[in-house]
This record gives sequence, structure tokens and C-alpha cells, in this order.
Amino acid sequence: MAGARSLETSRAPGGFAEDIDSFVGFIALERGLARNTLEAYQSDLDQCAHFLQRLGETDWRSVDGDSVAAWLQGLTGDDYTVASLARKLAALRGLARHLVRENLRVDDFTELLSGPKLVRRMPGCLSSSEVEKLLAAPSSGDAYGLRDRAILELFYSSGLRVTELLRLTLQQLDLEQGFVRVHGKGSKERVVPVGSKAADALRVYLGSARSWFVKPRTGSQLFLSERGGALSRITLWVMVRKYAKAAGIRRAVKPHLLRHSFATHLLSGGADLRAIQEMLGHANLSTTQLYTSVDQGRLADLHSQFHPRK
Repeated sequence: MAGARSLETSRAPGGFAEDIDSFVGFIALERGLARNTLEAYQSDLDQCAHFLQRLGETDWRSVDGDSVAAWLQGLTGDDYTVASLARKLAALRGLARHLVRENLRVDDFTELLSGPKLVRRMPGCLSSSEVEKLLAAPSSGDAYGLRDRAILELFYSSGLRVTELLRLTLQQLDLEQGFVRVHGKGSKERVVPVGSKAADALRVYLGSARSWFVKPRTGSQLFLSERGGALSRITLWVMVRKYAKAAGIRRAVKPHLLRHSFATHLLSGGADLRAIQEMLGHANLSTTQLYTSVDQGRLADLHSQFHPRK
């Protein structure tokens, strides 16, 4: 079905919207999902509702599996990633079960649907020398350079997610003890160490640069934009790309590569996988174990060096 991506993504038609709101409210309260996830589920279900309305449906009570299957099948030819399609199906399944639980339907209309096979990609990684060059790239001593150096140092030192980094407040940082308190996915809190070089860069930024960005309505955000508010994801993405280019790194460098490099380099240095899982904030160890695949070269070297029949 051509043009699936151009389907309306405004709020669902009235007959569908109430049940979507009820479901999203339920999972927000009961499961504590992150705001981004809730918004994605809401958007997915609104999009599906618009499609179903075009088929003549008026609400979720009469929808059948064939109708929602037609929606999903139409999306597969419209440049959606496998992960996006899997999330859309998860949103539908959650809604269907919610309707059954609330006695609004007697059956689960998604029961026979099969989703796309989700293949996990190996995370990319910068080499240690590339990281060193990137961290040294903000060389100017002005407020922007000092801020950007502190951002990159903390990013690599603590392996934060992009959203976690951008939402940090002054109160979450404890340089005396050397840690940052992070509010991660699902509002789960974890404590992550801050390395000495990152702590030094943060002290310089806080002591002589952050005040330059402060405006009358500035809050407690740690890293500030030129307007005195929190930095945006786009600003961070552009900043990382700029410094990667200045550092002579020829491949594409995105912010999340610093998080992946943090984990991979810890593993290479002999850190315990469980400890890395805790610092990254992964709910499942299987997610962290992806980094063991990235580090196969080190394992081969160790085997060659120490195995009696190398």
C-alpha cells in the first residue's frame, strides 16, 4: 500500500481516541514507561485508527485481525525499520489486551498476527585513539568550547543515553564523590561514576563557562544552550559531527557512538559485564552482551596469547 507513511498522524477519530487514551494512561501508571515510548505508542495507535476509519471501521470494538494486518503489511513497503514495525505491533497487542481486560472486547484481535523478525545490530564503536582526538577537538577556551568539552568528556566517561545527558540537572551531579545520578528509561534511577578527566572538564565549565549561558529564566539544567535552556538533540548531533570532522575522523560519528565506545572499552579493559549493564541502565543482560560480539578481536588475541595450544 503506497503512501502509508503519509497517513494522518493527528489524534485518532473520536470512536477510537477514548480507548487509546485509556490504554496509554494505564501503561503510564502501571508500567512506568518513558515519555518517548508513551508518545510513540500513542502516535502508532492514532495512525492505525485513521487507516481503519478509511476501511469503514468506527471504533476498536469491531476491528478484526485482517484489518490491522492490512495496515501493518502496507507499512512494510514504506521505508519503516523493522524495529518501528515491531513497536507498532507491540502497541496494538497492548491495546487489544487492555480492551479484553476492561471487558470491552471478548477476544484479542491481534492474537494471530505475526511480527517482523527483529535482528539486533551490533553497536558501532570508536577506537581509543579516535575518542582521544574527538575529546580534544573542542580546543577553544571560550564558553562554547569549555561547555562542549565537558559534554563530550561526560558522555564518554559515563556512557549516558542522549536523552539522559540533555536532561541532566545540577542537582544530579556530585563531583565531590565522583558520580552522576541518572534518571533513565521508565524513570529508573541509577548512579554512574564520573571519571577524573570528565570531572575536571565539568569543574572548568561550571566555574567559568556556564554562567555565560544563563538567562533570567534559566533553570537548573546542567548543559545550557545559547538561549539559556536545555540543549536539543539536534544541537548535540551537529556538535558531535562538527568535532568529529575537526578531529579528522572520516566515518560518520553520531552521539550514541560515545555510549557504545564507553561500554566496549570497559569490556576490553576487563570490566565485569554485570557492572557495565548497571552503568548503562540496561534492564536485560542480553542487551549488554551485544558488546561481547564487538570485542571478539580482543578475545582472539587473548586466546592466541594464553592458550596452551594456540
